[in-house]
Amino acid sequence: MRIDKYLKVSRLIKRRTVANEVADAGRILVNGRLAKASYAVKVGDVIEITFGNRPVKVKVLSTEAPLGKDVAREMYQIIEE
Repeated sequence: MRIDKYLKVSRLIKRRTVANEVADAGRILVNGRLAKASYAVKVGDVIEITFGNRPVKVKVLSTEAPLGKDVAREMYQIIEE
């Protein structure tokens, strides 16, 4: 699954277009490296997103699309906020 779609489906970012813009601005790191919107997310990846001056670091637990919004939080584990 592409990282822009993953961020939208997991509800870390509300819209896929916003996720695309964040990736294009260079504010998404995957395993310590800059990631483009087309990066394919794998289980075990550590994603760091910078919202303004507040970084959020999460570990990917699942790449399967959830069936409900309450299940979306089970796709990742927050490491740092």
